Amino acid sequence: MSKRDYYEVLGVGRDATDQQIKSAYRKLALKFHPDRNPGDKTAEERFKEAAEAYAVLADAQKRDLYNRFGHAGVSGAGAGAGGVDPTVFAGFEDIFGSLGDLFGFGDVFGGRRRRGGPQRGADLRYDLEIAFEEAYDGAETTIQIPREETCETCKGSGAAAGSSAEVCQQCRGSGQLRFQQGFLTVARPCPNCRGTGRVISKPCQACRGAGRIARERKITVKVPPGIATGQRLRLYGEGEHGSAGGPPGDLYVVVHVQEHAVFQREGDDLYAELPVTFPLLALGGEIRVPTVKSEEEIKVPAGTQPGARFKLRGKGMPNVSGRGHGDLYVIVRAAVPKKLTREQRHLLEELAKTMPQDSIDRDGDESSEKPFFEKVKDIFG
Repeated sequence: MSKRDYYEVLGVGRDATDQQIKSAYRKLALKFHPDRNPGDKTAEERFKEAAEAYAVLADAQKRDLYNRFGHAGVSGAGAGAGGVDPTVFAGFEDIFGSLGDLFGFGDVFGGRRRRGGPQRGADLRYDLEIAFEEAYDGAETTIQIPREETCETCKGSGAAAGSSAEVCQQCRGSGQLRFQQGFLTVARPCPNCRGTGRVISKPCQACRGAGRIARERKITVKVPPGIATGQRLRLYGEGEHGSAGGPPGDLYVVVHVQEHAVFQREGDDLYAELPVTFPLLALGGEIRVPTVKSEEEIKVPAGTQPGARFKLRGKGMPNVSGRGHGDLYVIVRAAVPKKLTREQRHLLEELAKTMPQDSIDRDGDESSEKPFFEKVKDIFG
């Protein structure tokens, strides 16, 4: 008997989205689940058929092959072929229980999961705080991290010298104890060998049979110029060592840059506020402004208003990818003195007499328009 079309099995069209396919499968899995239909062979077959269809259509590559060649294109992914990737069923734990312990799909589709083999080591994280100047120039620093490393005494085997791990007699090396649950075969980790399939009768004294041992390691970290807070550096192979000959994990260094007393950063651009006197704003002149590495001179035009920005091209932060520098924006603010000498006060009072406050426009000239307070009166009635 020929297989039904997978889209027909799930009740969706060929243009269905991944979410629509997932939703359709969930409904069918709940409807035909063996626990809800005990002893119903038809429901059991429909349950298996839906799972097979979903295993293909939920995988982008298999779905493409199926769309092009039909069942022949995914003959290695169907029932009994051992090609099902159990990770496509992640998210259905409420239906199947823990997929990490479920072995039923291996029996239904002919797949097998390897237990007790090489395992990749865990990734590690280290938070590194650096000064603003180090983020600008780049830096090289040494950090010290604790991590699990392969035991040098037993070379990671966990067994004492002259001995070796033996096959677990309880699970016969499979690492699992299996039992039936409806039509599914469910597997649980063997408690005797803890899922490894092997038992160490004479454990290594250095690592106590774990095969790994905790050590403190100093690692050199190169921080590139222009790095910003929150960015991370990945040091391949500097995480914890794997077990049973597995590869090591990676170390992620998350950078935190200290704030600067003068500069504020936005992307690769820097911003700095510079207090200047009223005479300089009114009359104009030249001033020297700080940059991260030196000073630059800028010209302030006469009549410059507080809050005006001056752009110094290329004086910002370096781009972390090496694509030049950002810009530095200097924002001028009027510096109002808290104390005045008698002469300064007298001069300001004389100046104030020549500058009526209700008839000055933004350019410092007497305006032909209505005074400010008269405009307010017009607005509010």
